[in-house]
Amino acid sequence: MLYENRVPPEEELKAKKTIGKSFESSAIDCSILKTFPYEYSYRPIQMEHTTDEFTCICPFSELPDQATITIKYIPNKLCIELRSLKYYLYSFRQVKIFHEHVVNKILEDLTSILDPLEMIIVGKFAVRGGIVTMATASYKKEK
Repeated sequence: MLYENRVPPEEELKAKKTIGKSFESSAIDCSILKTFPYEYSYRPIQMEHTTDEFTCICPFSELPDQATITIKYIPNKLCIELRSLKYYLYSFRQVKIFHEHVVNKILEDLTSILDPLEMIIVGKFAVRGGIVTMATASYKKEK
């Protein structure tokens, strides 16, 4: 095998701990998330990260739910490291969670790690029974 000696990073191992099992959202390990300092904190900037590869499990049918997740934020002193964000979002793959809870869980985890000035999480879930679901959660730091 081409990668038989590959040692996976710690984030990958944490993200894959739910493979083959179905968990509740408490199984998401937000210690996967890593940050780096934002060196221009005197200059507000809006960051936007989008993935159309997000999946989780419907709590009722246990069928996969697919979504495009968009994360927009204005950093305070920290930015999110993208590889850790990828593994964090991947860790939802085997979790039974409602659409409304997905965006709120991501918002709570990211705001606790980053302490941003503002953040918006948008989840646009694939058509299910002829209905498209879009859920949006937002945060604004109090002055």
